[in-house]
Amino acid sequence: MTSSDAAPRRIHVSAAVIHDADGRLLLVRKAGTSAFMQPGGKPEPGESGAETLSRELEEELGIRIAPADMRPLGEFTASAANEPGFLVVADVFAVDIADQTPRIAAEIAELRWITRADADDLEVAPLARENFLPR
Repeated sequence: MTSSDAAPRRIHVSAAVIHDADGRLLLVRKAGTSAFMQPGGKPEPGESGAETLSRELEEELGIRIAPADMRPLGEFTASAANEPGFLVVADVFAVDIADQTPRIAAEIAELRWITRADADDLEVAPLARENFLPR
């Protein structure tokens, strides 16, 4: 088996689908990267998908959401935006942040609320572009 025949390596993450009152999707760009993606991240040992996302939202955006308050949307797979040759396998949750305002923290360099039209002018991670951009 050659390296080109090998199955893509997988990165497991939890990711949030967060919309504002205007139906725009919240995307973030991590420092040192160019693609905008859904907030979230990789699990710590022993964390459930919702626990991972709860921790990541607080660390990255200062948003506090209990794992029980997230609505599971399922597992989605797409090419990883920042790691060629990898697939991202995401446990995705719909999250209502109510009146909380996301702010840049941890490794986040930028955040944007976007529409599908906005995405034409941005590098958007395949997971978000293929599955979660507003119609």
